[in-house]
Amino acid sequence: MYKTPYQIYDIIFKKILTLSSTAVINLINGLFETAYDADSQIEYNWTEFTDDRLRKVLADTIITINGRHSYHMEAQMTEDDDIIFRVFDYGYGHARQNASHSQNTYTLKFPEPKIIYLYCNHTVPDEYILTLDFGTQGTFDYHVSTFNFLEISPEELNHKKMIILIPFALLKLRKTLEKERTPQTLNALKKLIQNDILTNIDVNETMGNITPADAAKLRSLTHRLYEHIYSHYEEMKELNDMTDETILLDIDIMEDKIDKLNETISQKELEIEQKNTQIAQKDTEIIQKNTEIAQKDTKIAQKDTEIAQKDTEIALLKEQLEKLQSKK
Repeated sequence: MYKTPYQIYDIIFKKILTLSSTAVINLINGLFETAYDADSQIEYNWTEFTDDRLRKVLADTIITINGRHSYHMEAQMTEDDDIIFRVFDYGYGHARQNASHSQNTYTLKFPEPKIIYLYCNHTVPDEYILTLDFGTQGTFDYHVSTFNFLEISPEELNHKKMIILIPFALLKLRKTLEKERTPQTLNALKKLIQNDILTNIDVNETMGNITPADAAKLRSLTHRLYEHIYSHYEEMKELNDMTDETILLDIDIMEDKIDKLNETISQKELEIEQKNTQIAQKDTEIIQKNTEIAQKDTKIAQKDTEIAQKDTEIALLKEQLEKLQSKK
């Protein structure tokens, strides 16, 4: 049960940002026009900040790449006049926690922000600007650019390797299907699911932009989002069955592959464990043999000591005997 109407979108957005590092790095490169290697290190800053009124606020996602550069991604479903202030607050909270200083000079390094509009009925501006007025010290314009997902074609999404946003493509027909659910609109949704979403997930998996596990998760999230948006309409029954068969079958196939892989891994682990047991037994036998040899060496050393003592006694007796003979 979701506490707010938009909570499912927030949950799905956060889930896609915890897919493989390759998929997430591709998204960041596409959103911020960077060129990080696919094996770059990712650090998630899931940190609650406390504002001046002691309310806890949680940044959507702030990700640090290679321990140096941070990126703040804020997902939106509606127009929000306070969004620029919230992004600034989150950025300041992150910068304050990671502040640096040298003597009496302090530095706050803000993450690079981006507002991602997954769906919006209003015109989305290219950027928001917050002017910071420092009085006699001058002013500074804080720029926050936007990304309007619904304006991006599947081709461009593939080109920029941002496929992990693809489940939200279901929102493209949301308004249309709220008004009417005709054979034409239902067919358009069917094509959207099969061509724009599932086919592109397969293509990106083949290209290596996402892992097989990422692909399975994206199909699952697509199905989850579809059920939330469309499955309650009576007219969607046939399409519901289609999505269940198409999406869930793919997931079942992937899960079956994973189960078989896990079974193989378990068998290999058992074989390794048996080998280790055999090696441990051999090691024990070697230790026992070494102990027996050490014991025999000790006995030999004791015998050698006894013989040396006897030789010393004999030498003394000979010496005494020679003295006695010399006196005669």
